[in-house]
Amino acid sequence: MKVLLLKDPKDKDSEPDPYIKELGSYSLEATLIPVLSFEFTSLESLFDKLSHPECYGGLVFTSPRALEAIKICLKEKSKKEAWSKSLKQMWNTKPTYVVGKATASLVEEIGLIPQGEKAGNAEKLAEYISSREKPNSSALLFPCGALKREVLPTVLREKGIALERLTVYQTIQHPDLQESLSSYFSQQGIPVSIAFFSPSGVKFCLQHIQKLSGDLINQVKFAAIGPSTAEALQGAGITVSCTAESPTAQDLAAAIHRALQPHNC
Repeated sequence: MKVLLLKDPKDKDSEPDPYIKELGSYSLEATLIPVLSFEFTSLESLFDKLSHPECYGGLVFTSPRALEAIKICLKEKSKKEAWSKSLKQMWNTKPTYVVGKATASLVEEIGLIPQGEKAGNAEKLAEYISSREKPNSSALLFPCGALKREVLPTVLREKGIALERLTVYQTIQHPDLQESLSSYFSQQGIPVSIAFFSPSGVKFCLQHIQKLSGDLINQVKFAAIGPSTAEALQGAGITVSCTAESPTAQDLAAAIHRALQPHNC
């Protein structure tokens, strides 16, 4: 049985993508189609803020892309030296809050210590931060995307915890998306399940998938990596068959496997 995953490969040079591997353990044949591309912005402003850790109470990351923006900054020799020499150590005296394992591992790559990765989504991370931060203390620096949800900022604001947001990337449609989807459906047919990994993915893909599936779309089990993606699908009129308990390959594969069992039909 075929499963379509609307996401980028984890790493083009490394071992098989963990989602393909986990779904394979349930005898499901998964294919990845990249959906999103990213344009990075305000990188000078980002590094300027990172150069003044004394102004902030800590860092918040809810997306691997925000870490990619920092890694781009650190490619410049003088910035890399400043980071290694003093900035990294100064930030490590403060908390670095993250959502998910992928973001946490990128935080570790730049030499910081992540906290809260098991929170799994923005709502739970906001609760975790609220339990640790005092109201009216120094703002937390939050590099984020242009399409950020308001859940985390709203909860923290209600608790009196200041958050300074900086947009460091914009999400755009992958240039090959339409062609890749058309090619997949013509060669592989309609998959038993399609997994979405972001609200942006729903926005960019769903219309094409509905057109390519036609009347058979009702046979497809739609899966979501988390609650915000599930909400986007439901908002578009799609029945969500399953949502991963946490945003990991193991949990998504298990959820899809359960959804495909006969008693769930």
